[in-house]
Amino acid sequence: MASISLNVSTVKPLGDRVFVKVSKSEEKTTGGILLPDTAKEKPQVGEIAAVGSGKLNDNGSRQAIEVKVGDKVLYSKYAGTDIKLGEEEYVLLSEKDILATLS
Repeated sequence: MASISLNVSTVKPLGDRVFVKVSKSEEKTTGGILLPDTAKEKPQVGEIAAVGSGKLNDNGSRQAIEVKVGDKVLYSKYAGTDIKLGEEEYVLLSEKDILATLS
């Protein structure tokens, strides 16, 4: 069986999906207590790494995606599919799961 080498440049989301690089979660609390991996919450903030071509409308046209590569976004807590490429963590999610852009 042939193996495939995946990286961010080879992943192209389809339709209205976006590929988000997950921000690192906090290692310690504000009081200085170190958190073990099991106590860390899943981050909900990330940076857009790739975007799809947009949602296909009934008339055959594409609806443009509102976010672009490089945007920092806040997304739903349990949305998308978690993907790990090398040491980096990503999530592939639908545009409707993005709650806000961050400045």
